[in-house]
Amino acid sequence: MKVVAAYLLAVLGGNTSPSADDIKHILGSVGADADEDRIELFLSQVKGKDITELIAAGREKLASVPSGGAGVAVAAAAAPAGAGGAAAPSAAKTKKEEKVEEQEESEDDLMFSLFD
Repeated sequence: MKVVAAYLLAVLGGNTSPSADDIKHILGSVGADADEDRIELFLSQVKGKDITELIAAGREKLASVPSGGAGVAVAAAAAPAGAGGAAAPSAAKTKKEEKVEEQEESEDDLMFSLFD
């Protein structure tokens, strides 16, 4: 990732075709180690390609990768339906806890002021 970030910084800086030395210079300026083999591999893979096309192709590939958010939402939606009557006691318990928290907060406000 360091090599990719350094390459992108060079491109943003106006260098349309950064060399290995450019990438090493950028990484060295922040004290990061520059792995020669990784830099050469990366440069060989992006040689002759437009950076905007590479980013667009990467976005398309990432769009098909599951992020895990949908599975959690489905499980949360299915839980109340499957639980039946078990959801009602937990709702009452939550209300009790909220009342206790509100009471504690109001007591804290009386004992502390930012301007003391």
